[in-house]
Amino acid sequence: MIQHPCCVGLNRLLKYSPPTVRDSRPAATIKPPTNQTDEPSMRGADTFTESLFTMRHLDDFVPADHPLRVIRVMVNKALANMDELFARMYAADIKGGRPSIAPEKLLRAMLIQVLYSVRSERQLMEQTQYNLLFRWFIGLAMDDAVWVPTVFSKNRERLIEHDAVIEFFNQIVQQAQEQELLSGEHFSVDGTLIQAWAGHKSFVRKDRQGDDDTDAGNFKDQKRSNDTHESTTDGDARLYRKGKTASELRFMGHTLTDNRHGLVVSAVVTQADGYAEREAAKAMINDARQALPGDDPITITLGADKGYDAREFIDALQEMNVLPHVAQNKSGRQSAVPDAIADSEGYAISQQKRKLIEQGFGWAKTVGHMRQVLVRGIKKVDQMFVLTMAGYNLTRLRNLGQIRLQGQM
Repeated sequence: MIQHPCCVGLNRLLKYSPPTVRDSRPAATIKPPTNQTDEPSMRGADTFTESLFTMRHLDDFVPADHPLRVIRVMVNKALANMDELFARMYAADIKGGRPSIAPEKLLRAMLIQVLYSVRSERQLMEQTQYNLLFRWFIGLAMDDAVWVPTVFSKNRERLIEHDAVIEFFNQIVQQAQEQELLSGEHFSVDGTLIQAWAGHKSFVRKDRQGDDDTDAGNFKDQKRSNDTHESTTDGDARLYRKGKTASELRFMGHTLTDNRHGLVVSAVVTQADGYAEREAAKAMINDARQALPGDDPITITLGADKGYDAREFIDALQEMNVLPHVAQNKSGRQSAVPDAIADSEGYAISQQKRKLIEQGFGWAKTVGHMRQVLVRGIKKVDQMFVLTMAGYNLTRLRNLGQIRLQGQM
């Protein structure tokens, strides 16, 4: 049989085998797959299976010993006593309109913002969306819709108009009185600076032409004062300095504390000036005198630092039958506090107890974000300051209650 030349070449190509190349590397050991071993695996499966329904309540997710449980009981008691005020705040149903946010939930949300140092309403609404603890404290179910931040901010205006936050603060103080945690006779007063939400560039002349702010940022070597200048961002803020601090646009917060446990019994915000501390102190201690039970004249004491050692202030306290336990200022001057009062045993106790007031200021500026407020206008600043002090009282009341329980064991 004669083959075609092309077929002969193809057969040779098919029968060709390349030379063997020897590999000097050691042969790799083949390990069996881990899922094919006979030993049981302790590794959990990375799966996500969501149930269609749940039989658990929000309360089941909050630990039984969580601090907010005690605080929420006190908050709900205060809100229940404010039911008549809330009824007057809103129009009758016959007028129609869309139902607003429940004032009880609004106040709880504002309080949780203070207790957990949430810097803005927008962030508060975001965290409420996924934080079950926030939802439980506010009173929102798992599937309830969270409010729009602008609607939340708008509803706060009604609380300012009706002094709801002040009434809430008073209800918390009343609970402390019912628990016999207040002396009602011995107090301390002090003030602190609150930086406004406004900058130096907004502090321009009052007699400027229209909205001409061309020289607002160039104030070097210029004399500026609150008489000739004002802030275009926050007209209630005042340029003020105290001690060695720099001049800033500020407000001034004042508190009156009871000496027994350092609880705040009165709080207010004023414009910052050299007389604000003493004027606010006279108003707050006068309110404390009027709140005393009975008609019999009772002498109360008021402790304060050297900044309150002024003749006019001491005379005003004595006219109100208040013993001025004010620290004597003898730096190149004569103190207005009589030596007979300064040498008494009660004076020494008041000077020791008045330092408790600084704890409230420290808590408000670190936890409550009151070092620089994120609202504008003295009414809004006052609302946030009073609410922050109410939050401070709630934490103190919770801690004092735990101390009492430990003492009874």
